[in-house]
Amino acid sequence: MDSKDLWRGFRDVAPLLLGIAPFGLVTGVAAVNAGLDLELAVGMSVIVFAGAAQLAALELIRTDAPLVVIVVTAAIINLRMLMYSASIAPHFRDFKAKWKGALAYILTDQAYALSIARFETEEPVEKRSYYLGVAVPIWIVWQVMTVAGVVLGASVPPSWGLEFTVPIVFLALLVPAVEDRETLVAAAVGGGGAVLGAGLPLNLGLPVGATAGVLAGAIAERVRP
Repeated sequence: MDSKDLWRGFRDVAPLLLGIAPFGLVTGVAAVNAGLDLELAVGMSVIVFAGAAQLAALELIRTDAPLVVIVVTAAIINLRMLMYSASIAPHFRDFKAKWKGALAYILTDQAYALSIARFETEEPVEKRSYYLGVAVPIWIVWQVMTVAGVVLGASVPPSWGLEFTVPIVFLALLVPAVEDRETLVAAAVGGGGAVLGAGLPLNLGLPVGATAGVLAGAIAERVRP
């Protein structure tokens, strides 16, 4: 383990933690809205650790969706992790299986983006140390802020209507992600599909909308003008 590269990873991710903190806070509040107590909320956050997928699952739990719908929805939202894993795997090829499993568990959008950018430069870096320096602080901040959100949410009167925090957060994540025609198509089709499917049985509107959005974005990318 190289402490220099560990510290370098932490320095690179530090500015991003300011954005992750409120996201984790809202997730804790959403867990309270879904009826989870502190133990269940923390357990879910530690085991799932999935950001947007975690929020979507909590919203479905709140509306009493079937377990299979919750799992499928979270899996669809997290499909991008397959691409991240395939992309970063060559850099971890020589690690033992237990290390690969640990590094996979703390993989996030931010950890992938910062690490792959650093790994593909000509500057030498001890990859495991740098990755841990980026990914572990994200995990810690997420868990701490989730607990804070649970405590805060439990003390807020129901009349405040905190259930609106989840759609607001998703809008905040969506707007910056719409960068080109393909992402616009995916966002429009996915959002529209979820709204139109709101009345579907078993709360299938969200997974149907998410699937439609992914397919529409992929088709738009292939059929470029």
